[in-house]
Amino acid sequence: MTQARLWKLSSGDAFEARFEDLRRTLHRLRRSPLSLVGLAIVLGLIGMAIFAPQIAPYPEDIATVHFDRTFQPPSREHWFGTDEVGRDVLSRVIFGTRISLSIGLAVLAIALAIGVPLGLIAGYMGGLVNTVIMRLTDIFLAIPPVVLAMAVSALLTPTLENSIFAIAFSWWPWYTRLIQGQVLSIKEETFVEASRSAGASAFYIAFKEILPNVLTILIVKVTLDIGYAVLTGAVLGFLGLGVRPPTPEWGTMASKGRLHLPTRWWLTTFPGLAIFITVLGFNLLGDGLRDAFDVELE
Repeated sequence: MTQARLWKLSSGDAFEARFEDLRRTLHRLRRSPLSLVGLAIVLGLIGMAIFAPQIAPYPEDIATVHFDRTFQPPSREHWFGTDEVGRDVLSRVIFGTRISLSIGLAVLAIALAIGVPLGLIAGYMGGLVNTVIMRLTDIFLAIPPVVLAMAVSALLTPTLENSIFAIAFSWWPWYTRLIQGQVLSIKEETFVEASRSAGASAFYIAFKEILPNVLTILIVKVTLDIGYAVLTGAVLGFLGLGVRPPTPEWGTMASKGRLHLPTRWWLTTFPGLAIFITVLGFNLLGDGLRDAFDVELE
């Protein structure tokens, strides 16, 4: 039997094994009530972001003002009340889902694009390459992500794009450290040695053999981190370093609402609840995936 034939058989066996693992994972996930609650919250947020113009009772309030209905408390007409220029708070919270989820997803996409390749290269190449990459990573990890994001934001014009860049700038080292540790434990496995003996390139081994075996831990890490990225974006907005008004970003809305506490409590309460529910949903889903995949995060 040729070596190519053996590779095909081993690839087929690996596919069947992964499919069986996925089936068991989904079964374990379905048996966790809190994970299903997290999944429902996340799906609800995604649906709200996609269909915001159809769901929001006053979609025009994103760009218009109504001075005849300023500071109205929650009522049957305006469930979350109105703000200082008469805009419906519920509609702005719903549209804010788009902004917050865009920040979370974009930050993680950039962090993955930088951190995963660096972690693969450092872990597989070793030696001086590993030392240089990991010492640079350690420098970034020594600074709390929120503090680093605030410092970068303070140097830039407060916009949505700059907020995403500032948070991603502080987030990629965590993925480099995670992937580098995983690669160190995998690169001596038999299937990697077989590919190396067959003459496969380092690029092929790192991205085609090792990377698929760390996808589960990446999925769990990303799911948990989206909530924290949304929270960090809200912190920047609250401090005036993130998205600027009148864009309906939850942190910015809460920051402006705090000026009217405690009498106009709804201006801060409802954006704050939206942040809380979003972080809670992604954390519950991430914890459920971690148990279902049976992985441990460093």
